[in-house]
Amino acid sequence: MLKGLTLAGLGAVESEERFIELAGEGGFQAVDIDARGLIERLGTEGAAAKLERHGVVIGAIGLPVEWRAGEDEFLAGLPGLTEAAAAARALGCTRCCTYILPSTDAKPAHFMAVATRRLRICAQILGAYGIRLGLEFVGPHHLRTAWKYPFIWTMEETLDWVEAIGEPNVGLLLDAYHWYTNGLSVDDIERLQPQQIVHVHINDAADLPVEAVLDNGRLYPGEGVIDLEGFLRGLQRIGYDGIVSQEVLTRAMPEDTPEQLVRRSKVGFDRVFTAAGIGAGDR
Repeated sequence: MLKGLTLAGLGAVESEERFIELAGEGGFQAVDIDARGLIERLGTEGAAAKLERHGVVIGAIGLPVEWRAGEDEFLAGLPGLTEAAAAARALGCTRCCTYILPSTDAKPAHFMAVATRRLRICAQILGAYGIRLGLEFVGPHHLRTAWKYPFIWTMEETLDWVEAIGEPNVGLLLDAYHWYTNGLSVDDIERLQPQQIVHVHINDAADLPVEAVLDNGRLYPGEGVIDLEGFLRGLQRIGYDGIVSQEVLTRAMPEDTPEQLVRRSKVGFDRVFTAAGIGAGDR
C-alpha cells in the first residue's frame, strides 16, 4: 500500500504544485489532485516531470460531473469528464472517485434510477481510458437525516449499487471514517475482494458516541479512537495494494502551516502503519 494525501487537513496550501512538493518532502507517495488542471498549467511533460521529481504519483481524481442535479447540468459536464480522464491517464492515474450523500430531497426511487444511468455513463467514459470509478458511502448519522429522504449509506448497499450499475471498473472508495460510523468491523473488510476497492481514505474520530460524530469533525490518523490498525491489517490480508490517502475534514481551517500539518500527518501514518506491521510501499 502507498501512503497518500488529499488537500483536506493540510490548511492553506498555495497551489497543487506546492502540494506535490510537500507530499514528497514528507515521505508520501501519492497525491489526490486535479490532473487536468496540472497539465493545463505545466503541460503533460512538465506535470509528469514535477510528479517524478518529487517521487509521487496521482492517487485519484475527483469526478468532475454533477450527477446529483438536473439532466442538463449532467450532460454539460460530460465533455469535461472526457478531458479529465485523458489527463489522468496521461499522468498514469487510474482512479476517479465520487461520494454518495446518505439522504436526498429527491424522490429516492426516481433519483436511484437516474443516478444509476448517469454513473454508468461516467464509468463507461472512464473505462475507455483505463480508469476505475470509486463510490464512497458516507456514514455519519447527522447526514442521514440532513435531507428529506434516506438514501445509501452502508457498504452493503453501495456494493449492491455497484452491481446494478454493471460496469466492471466500478467499485468502492472505502473511507475509515465511514467504516467506523457504520459500525463495521475488520471482518467486513476481509469479506471483500481486493478488486472491489478502488481507493481508500484514512482519518480518525474523536472519542464520542458514534451517533454524535460529525462528518467535519475528523482527526489525523492515530489521534482518535478508530481501529486503524485493524482497518489496515484487513486491507493487507485481502491483498489490497493500492493507495491509502489521508482525508481530514474539519469545521475550521487548521491554523498550523501546511508544512507542520504534513509532518503531523506523517507522524500519524507512521504510528498506525507500524502498529499494523505495514511498511511504506508494502504490498
